[in-house]
Amino acid sequence: MAQAEDISIATVNNGDMIIMQKLSAAWEKETGNKINWIVLEENVLRERVTTDIATKGGQFDIMTIGGYEAPIWGKQGWLAPVDDLGDDYDYADLLEPIKAGLTVDGKLYAVPFYTESSFTLYRKDLFDAAGLTMPDQPTYEQIKEYAAKLTDKSKQQYGICLRGKPGWGENMAFLGTMVNAYGGRWFDMDWKPQLNSEPWKKAITDYVALLGEYGPQGATANGFNENQTLFATGHCAMWIDATSAAGRVYDPKQSQVADKIAFTRSPIAETANGSSWSWSWNLAIPATSQKADVAKSFLKWATSKDYVKMVGESEGWVAVPPGTRKSTYALPEYQKAAPFAETVLQAILSADPSKPTKDPVPYTGVQFVAIPEFQAIGTFVGQQISAALAGQQTVDAALEAAQTQVERDMTRAGYIK
Repeated sequence: MAQAEDISIATVNNGDMIIMQKLSAAWEKETGNKINWIVLEENVLRERVTTDIATKGGQFDIMTIGGYEAPIWGKQGWLAPVDDLGDDYDYADLLEPIKAGLTVDGKLYAVPFYTESSFTLYRKDLFDAAGLTMPDQPTYEQIKEYAAKLTDKSKQQYGICLRGKPGWGENMAFLGTMVNAYGGRWFDMDWKPQLNSEPWKKAITDYVALLGEYGPQGATANGFNENQTLFATGHCAMWIDATSAAGRVYDPKQSQVADKIAFTRSPIAETANGSSWSWSWNLAIPATSQKADVAKSFLKWATSKDYVKMVGESEGWVAVPPGTRKSTYALPEYQKAAPFAETVLQAILSADPSKPTKDPVPYTGVQFVAIPEFQAIGTFVGQQISAALAGQQTVDAALEAAQTQVERDMTRAGYIK
């Protein structure tokens, strides 16, 4: 028997990963290996793993990374390929668009742990009481009307909850789709930033007004996890966010409104293109790891069909990691427990990173731009918009500052000739 090893895993503090951490004792027992967990808030995780991989720090044997980083880092030779987890892994069972997004030059550089698109969750009891009907495809104009009618601040009931915490994967994940829906884009075909264009101004003005008038106080501190808590404790009439939230807000053990909610598609405005995002959280092995074989054994275990069943049996079927394997959606137990399963699957399969906007663009990615520079750019823009949301500057001032900075960055990086 091979000698037992200790491996370090960096991951995000989202519910699905907390379950993985809890259940990993079974893998440790089976293999004799031990895991050192580093569980971090989303923005902090991104910072830590990016710094570590870029400097070849070698702190981690497994990293949780997004569909944004995987192809970029794979191409740079920073990740170990993971196409050799064995025939019994059943690569053909992985959802095609997700697998394609993690592949560079025919090599797979990460395996999906869970995948999400975005949609609109809402309280059907509040809608019924107010005589409102949510359409199958709402517009942002309608969302604004409903939010106005369903806000009662005396009861701490807010018409809408949206991400306000700055970060390219926090507020900008949602805002990227809102800007797309309003007909906007990050760059034109010559890579010239479009941040002070009319669609951006209109989208961000509406966003600031929506949260300012009908959202919770201190929204600039709220990311995915904070809004999930607000929604699950009954404070939000509507919440537009990741489809991965469904498993938790529909789970009566974690949600006080589990029996009072419904869902529909992400809102549109000028166009449906890019109005709901496409994102995967994946497990990858940095090329610096000295324990790649043990790391691969864990990857295989944590993203297998058996793991999905293990979560279903121990945590409830509503809690299984969504959006990675076709077989998950064929499980009768999952279909029965998760009324949202088909909607989520269709949202994931219909998000098209190659046609993310109304007008043509030189990039792929729905709520992000798949270039290495985007991490810094997206976060800077997110900070400017967060300052506008907090009332520290106007929307126009925020977008002018963003435009100037991003033009400078893109010129320096050689995109703008």
